[in-house]
Amino acid sequence: MVAKSYRLLRAILNTAVTEEELIIVNPCRIKGAGEERATERPVLTLDQLYALVDRMPDRWKAFLLLKTFASLRWGEITALTRNDLDLERHTVRIRRQFLRVPGGLQLGPPKSRAGISTVSFLAGIPPELQHHLDTYSLAGSDGLVFVNEHGQQWHRGNFNPAVRWRQAREQIGVPDLHLHDPRHTGNTLAAQSGASLRDLMTRMGHDSPAAALIYQHSSRVADEAIAAASARLTERKSRVTPNVVGPVERPTEPQLIAIGPRRSRKGPLTRGNALERMTGIEPALSAWEAGGPTVRWCF
Repeated sequence: MVAKSYRLLRAILNTAVTEEELIIVNPCRIKGAGEERATERPVLTLDQLYALVDRMPDRWKAFLLLKTFASLRWGEITALTRNDLDLERHTVRIRRQFLRVPGGLQLGPPKSRAGISTVSFLAGIPPELQHHLDTYSLAGSDGLVFVNEHGQQWHRGNFNPAVRWRQAREQIGVPDLHLHDPRHTGNTLAAQSGASLRDLMTRMGHDSPAAALIYQHSSRVADEAIAAASARLTERKSRVTPNVVGPVERPTEPQLIAIGPRRSRKGPLTRGNALERMTGIEPALSAWEAGGPTVRWCF
């Protein structure tokens, strides 16, 4: 909330600078103040998910399965009608959502333009969905799929006490699980399937690639599998890699190396001594003297 407020204030002041010319400089210059750093949400394993479904009242089992495996938001799934479900093709059509407005709920378009889509879901859940349609959904092709005991659309605030959400999440070992997290789990499973970023954006109903990239992270189980595979690869490589002797250092500058005993520098002026006096560079030993040892250039 603080980051959103800061972004709004910065935008207002930018307008005051560029359009109205009321001020010269925007004072909102705190780096990172407009960035939101959401905490990482838990990703359920399939065992945890089905354990959670088992603890739901019968009316809500199909709801939780479809919300997860079709990655649906609360407003989208509660606005579904019988016409939106195709159990033979395992698809659900997302075309509207319930919006909370003063005085109640109102039907409106999905959250983004990309939200209007048709999404496939797990082939194993149609029997649960069929049971729900036969038992709890409203009649008629336009009948709502998920309604309360009085045949009315559900309000979000009534869900947790109705299903005893707090007790259920503690029993599966995820005490901080939110109702939005099953959608997060479904998005993560979709990302781990190898789908392209564009496909993920369509499935999740996101216009922004940045929003879809949030879900392209590894769950703890996948991360442990990657680490184990890397360890096996490293172990196998260490068994087949031979011992390699490092390269022999070679002089980078040419040097004169005299082979033979060092002679005294005392004595008559030789060619080498004369060269030293002229250049200030001492030649290698007495290699310049007539009859001296041979000289080799080493690189």
